[in-house]
Amino acid sequence: MPKRVLQVEEFPMPELTAEQIEQFTRDGYLMLKRLFDTEEMDLLFNIAKRDQQIEQQAYERLDLSKGRTKLWITGSLGEGIYSAFVRCPRIVDPMEQLLGGEVYHYHHKMMLKEPFVGGAWEWHQDYGYWYANDCLFPYMSSCLIAIDHATPENGCLQIIKGSHHMGRIDHGKAGEQTGADLERVKEALKHLELVHCEMEPGTALFFHCNLLHRSDANRSPNPRWSLICSYNAARNPCREKLNHPSYQRLDKWPDSQIKVIGRRQLEMISKGTGSELL
Repeated sequence: MPKRVLQVEEFPMPELTAEQIEQFTRDGYLMLKRLFDTEEMDLLFNIAKRDQQIEQQAYERLDLSKGRTKLWITGSLGEGIYSAFVRCPRIVDPMEQLLGGEVYHYHHKMMLKEPFVGGAWEWHQDYGYWYANDCLFPYMSSCLIAIDHATPENGCLQIIKGSHHMGRIDHGKAGEQTGADLERVKEALKHLELVHCEMEPGTALFFHCNLLHRSDANRSPNPRWSLICSYNAARNPCREKLNHPSYQRLDKWPDSQIKVIGRRQLEMISKGTGSELL
């Protein structure tokens, strides 16, 4: 598989500033450019693209236009590179600042928008799904890490800035997905800004569980894969459900483990093993 050429840089993660926390509170999202460096993203890219487990276990959901959206999701942590990202202080520490205390892993997933055929995700709030798991409060958030360049052409994430202040919106069926009340969404778009989240590999987007978001189908020749790590506040009770666990203490791993584990896992995959590490 050809290796992408990106500028080699390191980007240590300082504590979030008061201005960044205020931005998240106001807008419902915070983008941190190049949170992960070139080697980390090359390792994630090459492992994910060769991961037989993702290929075998990913499932599809039809959008309203009958396009096929594809994802792989798990609520379990293992010893592989995905878990190293989930446990990474560069994600967990800011998440704890944004949610005001200890967080735990709710699930992580790979979103797989393939060239020309990747379907859309309809307007929704994550809490529109998670509310049904008896999560008492919306003390929940996700971090999306771009694996490929994300552009409007290949179906980058779209958000309605500040829409998390609307609270939870009623959700129903949207194709085979769960979508927000479209009349409410249309009204929101009259008053709030629509933002296309263009991202380069290694950029991370932290977004509130009540932020309205969607993505268009991928009609371009370029894939748009991303890793999304979702967290719940430890103080927020939730019902145990498949791929959506109740509280379990999250052990943080040093940032360096992404490269250490990734190098080892990529070597194992090259030899025909390694997917079971997660």
